[in-house]
Amino acid sequence: MSLLSARLALGWLIGGEWRAHPARLALTAVAIAIGVALGFAVHLVNGSALSSFEGALRSVNGRADVQVNATTPFGFDEALYARVATATGVADASPVVVLRATAGTARFTLLGLDVIRAAQVTPSLIGIAPAGVDRRTDAAFDGQALFLSSAALRVLRVRPGDALTVAANGKATQLRVAGALPGVAEGQAIGVVDIATVQWRFGRLGRLDRIDVKQADGTSTAALTAILPRDATIGTSASDATRSDALSRAYRVNLDMLALVALLTGGFLVFSAQSLSVARRLRAFALIRTLGLPRNGIIATVALEGLAIGLIGSSLGLLLGYAVAYAALTRFGGDLGAGYFADGSVRLAFAPAAAVGFFLLGVFAAVAGSVLPARIAARVAPAAALRNAGDMIDPRTPVPWIPAAALIAVGGVAAQLPAIGGLPIFGFASMALILAGGIAGMPWLARTVLAPLARRSGRSVASDLAIHHLHGAPGQAATALCGIVASTALMIAMAVMVTSFRGAVDEWLGQILSDDLYLRVEGSSGFDPAAQAVLRATPGVAGIAFSRQVPLTLSADRPPVTLIARPVDARFVLLDKADRLPAGTIPIWLSEPAARLYNWKVGATVTLPLAGRYAVAGIWRDYARQQGAIVMRETDYSKATGDRTRTEAAITLQPGADPVRVEQALTARTPRGLARFVSIARPATLRRYALELFDRSFAVTYLLEGVAVLVGLAGVAATMSAQTIARTREFGMLRHIGVSKRQIVAMLASEGALLGLVGGIAGIALGGIMAQVLVHVINPQSFNWTMATRVPWGIVASVAGALVIAAAGTATLAGRRAIAADAVRMVREDW
Repeated sequence: MSLLSARLALGWLIGGEWRAHPARLALTAVAIAIGVALGFAVHLVNGSALSSFEGALRSVNGRADVQVNATTPFGFDEALYARVATATGVADASPVVVLRATAGTARFTLLGLDVIRAAQVTPSLIGIAPAGVDRRTDAAFDGQALFLSSAALRVLRVRPGDALTVAANGKATQLRVAGALPGVAEGQAIGVVDIATVQWRFGRLGRLDRIDVKQADGTSTAALTAILPRDATIGTSASDATRSDALSRAYRVNLDMLALVALLTGGFLVFSAQSLSVARRLRAFALIRTLGLPRNGIIATVALEGLAIGLIGSSLGLLLGYAVAYAALTRFGGDLGAGYFADGSVRLAFAPAAAVGFFLLGVFAAVAGSVLPARIAARVAPAAALRNAGDMIDPRTPVPWIPAAALIAVGGVAAQLPAIGGLPIFGFASMALILAGGIAGMPWLARTVLAPLARRSGRSVASDLAIHHLHGAPGQAATALCGIVASTALMIAMAVMVTSFRGAVDEWLGQILSDDLYLRVEGSSGFDPAAQAVLRATPGVAGIAFSRQVPLTLSADRPPVTLIARPVDARFVLLDKADRLPAGTIPIWLSEPAARLYNWKVGATVTLPLAGRYAVAGIWRDYARQQGAIVMRETDYSKATGDRTRTEAAITLQPGADPVRVEQALTARTPRGLARFVSIARPATLRRYALELFDRSFAVTYLLEGVAVLVGLAGVAATMSAQTIARTREFGMLRHIGVSKRQIVAMLASEGALLGLVGGIAGIALGGIMAQVLVHVINPQSFNWTMATRVPWGIVASVAGALVIAAAGTATLAGRRAIAADAVRMVREDW
């Protein structure tokens, strides 16, 4: 066969197919576009948010070479500054106080700086050149001068010269806006005041939160590490980047994987559509092969079709993905509703490498979905194909099941492997292998399920025809089942995971919210012992359990854990507890994430950046703090830190007390300076708020799941429609032997319903297995908490019903169109 003839033949095969079925090709391209768009959009939002968050850290940190950071919000003794400044390898050092401040309802980061030292170490924080301070003005040393970044000026709605009342650390003072900070990154709300003013007016005398260090060339941090007390740690730009990445890495990776679910489903839709296209053109391929086209030419032809679909779909997907990312940042923010990057604004940043990656993924999915059916068609003998354009698998040939079982077994083994770098890589691989094994087993399943039905007779004509057709064409049945099973399995796995997680959170909230009222102080140092005593004496109050939460840094490259000082009583539910503790140790109780992150066991002695020796007395369940939490008795906390203030209270009312009146009495007894920071809520309100927060954080997950459902149902509809239209000659033959149009339509409806039912049951079973990997492998390895499996039976039944209706309805509608022509024209030959 000449090269020109081959080109003409390939052009005829491809062009003719596209002209005959433009809607099918458009649907497959749209499916690829949706998958690429979701994956690219989620990646853009996550990358933009992380970049903005790291930019905020660099702005606040001032790009120092090294930082000595306090491990608690109480800071460390300022006497450490002199030791650090004179340590080996330190060229210069700048002391810093860092506070979370408010002015009205707006919040910003307040930095107390020694301007002289900051000019040498972190000049970007004060917006001057490293040469030094402008001596023509003393504004930088004014005790009331406040310098604000452009974002802070917008948030606070002030201009230079305006007076502003600033509250921080439970104190409030009036400052004057003296100017702007040009060196701070756009979008970061930061204020700078002289360090002496901050220490004096905000109750931080003798304490520092950070020391910025400029190192001499070629020196290490060994000398600094040797002189640090336990309440200080070394931080570098690398550890800061690792810590900020760890804050949301698991969430971001899981979203990326879920976004690719739609692309995977789109790939199966391409496979299903191309399989039917190949089966319909089997005679044409056989004819071209008899004229000299090699076997690989068939594969190349269909691969070119897939390539065109992938190029169109991926290009459209990138454009759509950028638009979706912009809309998501506007609607949900940089954290996509999860609360990781709640502060600061996020600007959408284009990622060229990610664009290329998702483009290639889309093309690969389309090409792979096309090549697989083409390889099957290429193995069919041309003579057999010219005589028969039906199913490519002989129904008498045994269908192998061992490869499918092997894939599922390997997937089960992969699920037992540990995380890599804190990410469930093998868990995701396990899900992919299990899904591949389930799909590979569809031909065997179709044969096994349909064989007993095919041996029985006596049913209606439509039912007998439907069952015998599916049994006699197991390849076509398996092709339809692949799309149904893939989409159903992914839908069910996601639904079970989300339901299990939400149910576990709801049950946990019921355990911890067992009091009548809950009081909280925001943005303040909290209630001192005198204020606590006044609140305890409130009429109608039977008891108050005061507590305090503070961040505690255990490792410079990990986000802080939450240290909770509270009473520990019998209501504190534990997952595990120690029989006894080493003598002379102070008991602490770890949350499940903290125990998994730091690999601490019950009964073990651990080191905390606090005075005293500690041992793990038990492990408790906590779904609120992914980075871990540590509970300590409030008396032990006060001894270790000297802090006797409390920021939270769980209140038990006397029998018959009116909650509304008690709330009013508590508010009236709150010290005047704290009243505007106090909020009081009931358990039902907190529970509703927590579940709303959960749903908001999973909003994108719900969206991705919904898209996968729609793409999957579209694939089922396209598969059934294409299969029905391709059987026009069969319907003509049936009409010639006396089968009525109504019976043919009933036969198609039965086929669709049967395929939807079998595929739905198989998909639900496979999804249930994959859900166990999600719930018991991926979730613990990603977020460090465990939960029981909860099955949303209502959703399962709805999905099964929707699949049966979609398959039967689509087959019926397509059948009416296919049998509209007269019987003679339906059986004519094309050549």
